[in-house]
Amino acid sequence: MKSEPAAAPTAASADYLGDLISPISGGRVPRHVAVIMDGNGRWATQRGLPRAAGHRAGTENIRRVIERFADHGVQYLTLYAFSTENWNRPEKEVRLLIRLLRYFIRRETNNLHKNGIKLRMLGHIETLPEWLQKQVAEAIALTGENQRMTLNICFSYGGRDDILMAVQAMMREETGASDITEETISRHLSTAGAPDPDLLIRTGGDMRISNFLLWQAAYAELYFTDTFWPDFGREDTDIALAEYGRRKRKFGGLLPEDLEAFGKDAAGR
Repeated sequence: MKSEPAAAPTAASADYLGDLISPISGGRVPRHVAVIMDGNGRWATQRGLPRAAGHRAGTENIRRVIERFADHGVQYLTLYAFSTENWNRPEKEVRLLIRLLRYFIRRETNNLHKNGIKLRMLGHIETLPEWLQKQVAEAIALTGENQRMTLNICFSYGGRDDILMAVQAMMREETGASDITEETISRHLSTAGAPDPDLLIRTGGDMRISNFLLWQAAYAELYFTDTFWPDFGREDTDIALAEYGRRKRKFGGLLPEDLEAFGKDAAGR
């Protein structure tokens, strides 16, 4: 007797495969983009400048990249500004990075608000000086109702630490082991309320994710470029999004065309 064909695999979720459509290019764009802004120091070294100049140039570049992603219709943008491990850098450089965060908040808050962008800070903000914590809180409050795009700045952030904090929070709530699901963990992460990143970009030539959004980026498309962050501009943003638009995302399942081919193969056996 002829055996029954195996059950057809499940297609990948249409919610993920559909993405959004860019009002600029008309192509698919991710809901959530995460960026590791790397290469500031090497950018400066190539030009015979101190590392501080590279960090300043990188900070100046943030505005144009935010605006370009927003123009494409990206709903969430998460920037890796300072990791938990960056505290091990020379004290002088750490102080500079904190001052540059202050500079960004002071210069960009009104511009973010005018452009309908909500600001969030992820990480151990309590490690910042009190006066800077106050400025950050005021910026978050001012932009809190904006809906065009959410900008997450990760400062004193680490992916492992994010997961650890989520576990500790669940333990404090006395969450039962059988009640812990992937959704439960996601709700306790610093990114709660936001979709997982669809696209993770790293500038500067290195090909690793450096303890960034470890849980959330499980199925993110990875895009690496040799371009240093200060030089990563509007055209580079467009190229990265175009590359994303060419990717076929399956999330462990099959695309409709794969299902059709599978059905034909099964029928022919």
